[in-house]
Amino acid sequence: MANASAKRVAQQNAGTIKNLRLGMLVVGALSFVLRLLLRRGSLSPARLSFWIYVGSMAPSVFLFSYLERIGSPRRDPTTGTLLSAGEDLGRPGIIEWCFDVIYVTWACQVGSGAFGQWIWWFYLIIPIYAVFKLWTSVISPLILGRSGEPSSTDVDDAAAQEASSKRQEKLRKRSERGDPRVRVAKR
Repeated sequence: MANASAKRVAQQNAGTIKNLRLGMLVVGALSFVLRLLLRRGSLSPARLSFWIYVGSMAPSVFLFSYLERIGSPRRDPTTGTLLSAGEDLGRPGIIEWCFDVIYVTWACQVGSGAFGQWIWWFYLIIPIYAVFKLWTSVISPLILGRSGEPSSTDVDDAAAQEASSKRQEKLRKRSERGDPRVRVAKR
């Protein structure tokens, strides 16, 4: 069964990598054509917009190669059997954020070719979100503590009390019916 799961992950990863390659080609070509038709001046290396466009390619190419490297299945060269399916590219967390950065980059590249250079301001979503995640998950709990949230022991105590209450209620109903499985404790 584990082998079937690994094959499924390898197949999904292969499809995802194929779609990323296609996306890179389509976005690059579409952005270039839009710049050629609508914003011819932005193709000049003397303009800042050209260097912003070229610089924005670096994160998407880097993240694409990273996702391709970790998501590609490894096979035995002699037999062709699957050795490792690679990391699951559909899981949440860092991998999901890599895709988000790639998609925002693509949107800014195509948008700047179609609408102008002001679209690059949307690229600030990435560092703003990174600061937000850093603040909510690391800095804020260290500085402020978690005084507003119930502690884990409070949550565990409430769950244990609720669980014991249900059990006690069940035992009480059994004792009222005269069920012989219930022992009545004498005090």
